[in-house]
Amino acid sequence: MMGFFSLGRLGAMLIKEFIQMRRDRITFGMMLGVPLIQLVLFGYAINTDPKQLPAALVALGSDRYTRAIVSSLEMTGYYRFDYIVGSAAEAEELMASGEVAFVVTIPSDLARRVDRKEHPSILIEADATDPAVASGAISTVSTVASRALLREQGQEQAAAEAAQGQLDVVVHRRYNPESISQYNIVPGLLGVILQMTMVMMTSIALTRETERGTMENLLAMPTSPAEVMLGKVLPYLVVGAVQVAVVLVAAKLLFAIPFVGSVWLLLLAVLSFVFALVLLGYTISTMANTQMQALQLTFFFFLPSLMLSGFMFPFRGMPQWAQTLGEFFPLTHFLRVVRAIMLKGAEFPAVAFEIGILGVFIVAYAGFALMRFRRTLD
Repeated sequence: MMGFFSLGRLGAMLIKEFIQMRRDRITFGMMLGVPLIQLVLFGYAINTDPKQLPAALVALGSDRYTRAIVSSLEMTGYYRFDYIVGSAAEAEELMASGEVAFVVTIPSDLARRVDRKEHPSILIEADATDPAVASGAISTVSTVASRALLREQGQEQAAAEAAQGQLDVVVHRRYNPESISQYNIVPGLLGVILQMTMVMMTSIALTRETERGTMENLLAMPTSPAEVMLGKVLPYLVVGAVQVAVVLVAAKLLFAIPFVGSVWLLLLAVLSFVFALVLLGYTISTMANTQMQALQLTFFFFLPSLMLSGFMFPFRGMPQWAQTLGEFFPLTHFLRVVRAIMLKGAEFPAVAFEIGILGVFIVAYAGFALMRFRRTLD
C-alpha cells in the first residue's frame, strides 16, 4: 500500500514535468522570450516625450531672424525640418498623409516688422491626432523662438524677461483642437480589437481539427490547400464586419468621435486588415501542434505589436530600430489609415501606400500558410 507522501514519487513527477516542459519548445520559448521582450521594449523603445519629430517649414523669407528662429527650434530637439516647401498647399498634403507632425510658417515680412519694433508672429500647425506627440514640442516653442529673436537683435541679456512679449506664436492643433485623447485611442481600438479576436480565433483553425481527430477526414477531402485555407478564414470576415460595425457605432454614440472621411475607403482598409489578420492566424495554426501552443504564439505576436504599432505609445518617440521593427506589424499601418480617414478626412492617395502594405501582408501570409499546409500533407 502506498504511503501518504513519498519524496521519491514526488521527485519522479518533477523529473517527468521538466522533461515534458523541455520537449514543449513553444512554451519553453515563451517563458524565456516574453520577459526579455518586455524588458527590451519598456527599457529602450518606450518614450512618452518624443523628439526629432518631422516638420515642414514654410519660410517665405530668408532673413537672419527667420534662420535664427528655425535654428532655435531645431536645437530644442523636438523639431526636425525634413521638408522646406514653398506653399501652404504642399505642407497641407504632407500633414494629411502623416509625413510631418508640424508645419511651421514664417511670414515674409518678419524681418521688416522686427526692425520696426512691431509685433511679429509665426504660425505652428501641429498634428494633434495623438495629443501626447505634440504637447512637449508646443509647450517650449514660444519661449525658445522669442529668445532666439532677441538674441539676434543683440538683446540677449533681456531675453529672459521679455521673451513672452517679443513674438506671437500662433498654434493650431489640427484635427483634434481640444486634445481629446479618445479621438486617438478609440479609432486605434478598432484595430486592436480586430487583431485580438481575428488572429486568436483563426490560430486554432487546424489545431482544433487535430485535437478532435477530424484532421484525417479534412485531408481526405478532394480539396486543395487554398480551398481549405479560404474555407477556414472567410467565415471570420463576417465576424470582423460585425465587430467593425459595433465599434464604429459605439465610437460615435458614446465618445462622439468625428468621422470626416470616406466610409467606403475605411471599409477597404478594414477588409485588407482583417484578411491579413485571419491569414496570419491560419499561418500560426499550421505551426502549432495544439490549441494551447497556438494561443501562446498569438500572445507572442500581440505583445510587440501593441507596443510598437503606435497604439499605446507615440510611434515617433521610439528609437529608429524600434520604428523599423514596428513596420513589420499590420496594426502599425492600419492605425495610420484609420486615424487619417476618420480624423483627417484623408482621401485614397494619402493612404494608398499603407493600404498597399496591408496587401503585401496578405500575399506573404497566404503564401507561407499554403507552404506550411502542403508540408503537413506529408
